[in-house]
Amino acid sequence: MGDSCVLLVSPNALPHHCSVQTSQNPSSPLLCRKSDVYTVNFETLGGCKLGISRYPDFEYNARGGTGSGTGTKTRDSSELNTVSVSFDTKTLYIPPLTSETTTFLGLPLPPFLKIDIVPELFQGTIDQYSGKVDLEFMAKFWFSVGTIYRAPPLLVKTVLTSEESIGTIRSGQGERLDKEGKCRLVGVATVDPINDVFMNTFLGLPTECVAKLSAAITFSSSS
Repeated sequence: MGDSCVLLVSPNALPHHCSVQTSQNPSSPLLCRKSDVYTVNFETLGGCKLGISRYPDFEYNARGGTGSGTGTKTRDSSELNTVSVSFDTKTLYIPPLTSETTTFLGLPLPPFLKIDIVPELFQGTIDQYSGKVDLEFMAKFWFSVGTIYRAPPLLVKTVLTSEESIGTIRSGQGERLDKEGKCRLVGVATVDPINDVFMNTFLGLPTECVAKLSAAITFSSSS
């Protein structure tokens, strides 16, 4: 009865929402950090703006954009209200800029001009108490004119935030999540030159761009 007993536990045998913290002290207990897991839904709304260089902003109706992802909140974390979210870019759809969705200086875009937005990364943190949102966003913007012309993509990397985003020549002020899950996310990014002389000259690349995105973010319990 005096012999000690050592229990070996495989991490794969732990409950799905637990994680193992190892220690060099063999007598330390196995720690299981309980986590809440959510399904996070993202929706883009009307009243958005996109701007590049020193040109006036495009007025952009992004209503109809959708996406879903996973949110995780660790119960014993010091940041009890912070949810780490990661959206599946395969489910993320942001409407293109076309004559139906976008105006510039009060006029619709020319009928054959189209700018597709292809997200490659969308993840970050949301504070459910304060409503603060910070989401890393990376996407390719594809400019095309019918079947005649298609430029190489512009790569945009920024943090879409509910706070203030300030660059050298562009800036924007966001709005935190309200009780309905609506917010305004802004992000300033540097756009590097591409392998296209016309686009580089027309847009003055390298330059800055700004996104001012009205959106709704909602949470539901994940089974």
